[in-house]
Amino acid sequence: MHKLLTFNNQKLLRQALTHRSYVNEHPEEGEHNERLEFLGDALLNFLSGEYLYKRNPEKGEDELTRRRSALVDQKQLAKFALEVDLEFKIRLGQGAIRDGGYQNPNLLSSTFEAVLGAYYLDNDSNIEVVRKIVEPLFDSVSQNIVVSRSNVDSKNRFQEWVQSHVTPNPPIYETEQIGGPSHAPQFVARVLVDGKEHGTGTGRNKKEAEKDAAEDALAKLKKKGLL
Repeated sequence: MHKLLTFNNQKLLRQALTHRSYVNEHPEEGEHNERLEFLGDALLNFLSGEYLYKRNPEKGEDELTRRRSALVDQKQLAKFALEVDLEFKIRLGQGAIRDGGYQNPNLLSSTFEAVLGAYYLDNDSNIEVVRKIVEPLFDSVSQNIVVSRSNVDSKNRFQEWVQSHVTPNPPIYETEQIGGPSHAPQFVARVLVDGKEHGTGTGRNKKEAEKDAAEDALAKLKKKGLL
C-alpha cells in the first residue's frame, strides 16, 4: 500500500475516500470529502509553487505559473491518484459507479486532493510529511512538462490580465450548485473584478464552473480587442 494511504486515523481516511454520491445513498456515513478536497487543493498549490520556485531559479513568474498549472491540473492529478492506487478505493454511489466514476478524471483528482488534505491532518498538520509524499510525484513528471500558452489555466490567464490592466486585486469567484444528481451535480460561477461581473460559467464541479467563467471573461475581452 502506498504511504499516502497509511493512516493512524482510519475514520479520516474513510472520509477522504467518500464522495458526496455515497453519502447521499448512505446518510449514516456523515461527512463527505469536499472540505478535505479544499484543504488538499490549497496544499498542492503551495507545495507545487515552492517546488517549481526552488528548481527553476531562472524562470519568471509567468513561466512558473504556467508550469504549476500543468503540474497540478486535473489530468495530472488523476494520474497521481492512479499511481497511489486510489482508483477502486473511492467510495461512490451506485449512479456514479454506473457512469464510470472509477475512471473519471474529475473524481480521481478531487479524491487525490482530499486524501492529501486528510494525510496532512493525520500527521498533526505537518507539511513536511506531505512534501515527502508529493515531491517524488512531481519529480516523475516535472521535467517532461511542455509549457505553452495553451497550458495555462484560464483562471490564471484572466488573473494575469486583470492584475496587469485593471487592479492588483485578484478576481473573485462566486459559485453555487444549481442542480443535478448527487454523482453529477451542476454548478454555476460568476467571476467579479472589484465587484463587477466579467463572466459566467457552468460545470460539474466548482473548479470546472470557475474555469468556464474565466474562459467566458477571456472571450469577452478578446471580442472587445483587449486581449
